Amino acid sequence: MPIFHPFTSKRPYGASVAGEPTYVRFCAPDEVRRVFIVLRQEFCVDGEAGEPLRLELDPLDSGEFALSFTLPSAGIWKYRFEGELENGDLAFYGRGTDGYAIRGDWLPEWQLTVQKCARKVPNWAKQGVIYQIFADRFCRTGETPFDKEGRLHVYWNDRPDIAEPDKEYRADDFFGGNAMGIISRLDYLCSLGVSCIYLSPVFESSSNHRYDVADYLKIDSLFGSEEEFRLLIQEANRRGINIMLDGVFNHTGADSVYFNKYGNYPSLGAYQSKQSPYFDWYYFSDYPVGYHCWWGSTVVPTVNKSAQGFRELILGEGGVIDKWSSMGVKGWRLDVVDELPSDFTTALCRRIRDFGEDMFVVGEVWEDATVKIAYGQWRPYFMGEQLDSVMNYPFKDAILAYARGGDAAAFAEAVTLVAEHYPFDNLCALMNLVGSHDTVRAITALSGASPATKRERAEFKLSDEQYATARKRLMLASTLQYLLPGVPCLYYGDEAGMQGFEDPLNRGTYPWGSEDETLIAHYARLGEIRGRYADVLQGKLLFAKHASLLIFARASEKGVLIIIANSADRDVRVETEEFLPSLLKECSELLDRKVCAEGLKDVFSGKTVTKRFTVPEVGARVFLVIPRG
Repeated sequence: MPIFHPFTSKRPYGASVAGEPTYVRFCAPDEVRRVFIVLRQEFCVDGEAGEPLRLELDPLDSGEFALSFTLPSAGIWKYRFEGELENGDLAFYGRGTDGYAIRGDWLPEWQLTVQKCARKVPNWAKQGVIYQIFADRFCRTGETPFDKEGRLHVYWNDRPDIAEPDKEYRADDFFGGNAMGIISRLDYLCSLGVSCIYLSPVFESSSNHRYDVADYLKIDSLFGSEEEFRLLIQEANRRGINIMLDGVFNHTGADSVYFNKYGNYPSLGAYQSKQSPYFDWYYFSDYPVGYHCWWGSTVVPTVNKSAQGFRELILGEGGVIDKWSSMGVKGWRLDVVDELPSDFTTALCRRIRDFGEDMFVVGEVWEDATVKIAYGQWRPYFMGEQLDSVMNYPFKDAILAYARGGDAAAFAEAVTLVAEHYPFDNLCALMNLVGSHDTVRAITALSGASPATKRERAEFKLSDEQYATARKRLMLASTLQYLLPGVPCLYYGDEAGMQGFEDPLNRGTYPWGSEDETLIAHYARLGEIRGRYADVLQGKLLFAKHASLLIFARASEKGVLIIIANSADRDVRVETEEFLPSLLKECSELLDRKVCAEGLKDVFSGKTVTKRFTVPEVGARVFLVIPRG
């Protein structure tokens, strides 16, 4: 007794807006004479959750039931359907079932995200490719001034240092990647279709990762001067590339102007005196040695985001957001945004947007961001007043699992949940990744290799056979990454075949001169496809069922792309009649216009297929629907 998938039974696609109509349609079994939708509010933006609602749907001539309704308050709502049978019994219909349960049996509910106001994400942020650069490790040119504790590697291709047994990892080995190095490689990034560079922190710091900020208003001398950073922005912009900075506002470095634990700065730091202008920025339990820090790491004391001086530094005139956004930075990625109080996040996003509606704000959230709970509080990231996007780790997990031979239905379920829950504009801007500075390198993760010790992992290199298998999987994974809703975020060097396990082994130097040219050509093709079909790739998402393949469509008024993936280690022969008629019918319903096909055009080869084709083992085919007439 099937019911319509929420994508075809609910409008709008994804989230709704408080006070604006939501339309649902329900296909009930013949014995159901009346249908109700039952809604309950789980989280509310303003105040307490409202009372549950039970609304009756109107019968349609087709035997289906439908209703248009508005919800009074923003937040997260859950809903199910109830069908009244001829004998008066109720059947309960919930998410993830094709049947129904009578009376006491409970089924899961669907989620309806209801925004306070619709936030229009800048169009540039929904197109192209984001390229994440770990600033110390991408490219080094010119003189390398070094005035830090620790050491500067002489040889670019050295392996990053790891902690010795029973010793603390200090992240104090440097390679000297700099702004001028990035400028020298901008044409290369253009060849990959890059539209935005996401830089790891570049502010003054004592570590190679720079998440322990020493001075928010200074560029780290190893990365370059302020003039060189300004030149990077200008040269990137000249090529159509925007710059996004990593905003680390939950904590500072212990070795900083503000905390000054080691007395390396002329300022009076919070660690040195209670008379410090920065004293109320931090949480002390046993002054000065006992202080709250991020995840217990004493090098990064946690900041009190309510401290007036701190807020003025970050949000005020001449402050952090003002200085760097005025210089031309177009995006901010908010590190550990779930550690920031909600009111501070709102104020921060509002301040960033003071510099134009084309500013882009991304949060580091590892879960479904619509229902993120941190420190016992629900976070209203996508209610229209805060984030534009998040780092899309749920897609990453689904993509890597599928590319390793996983189940297509499980992939579709994981991706569909995100697409159902997020506002559509935010969905189109999600930062889709398969690896980052916080995860194992994608090609290493896809190899399945797992040496036992840190030392073994540091010295490990994939065999030729392992690499060939992992590379094939990465090409499949990246195709999904680039063609799902959202914007791909390519972690520097993944396109070159860089290997590495956990931090810091995933933060090696880009292998200039020894890249995997096959992979680079593959990523360049994917970047070209994103440019050529930019409008289509902001379309909606539809999955088709198939016995052995993953099939989904990206459908928009500008056209329809169909992606067919095969994670098995054998080729699969496909008849278009197996999936195309039903998928195009759903596309027609979604777009409110008839979608018919003369054939399918392979976007890689340009060849047309009409009846049958082969999907290679651990591979994918991408087709543009050739419209009839």
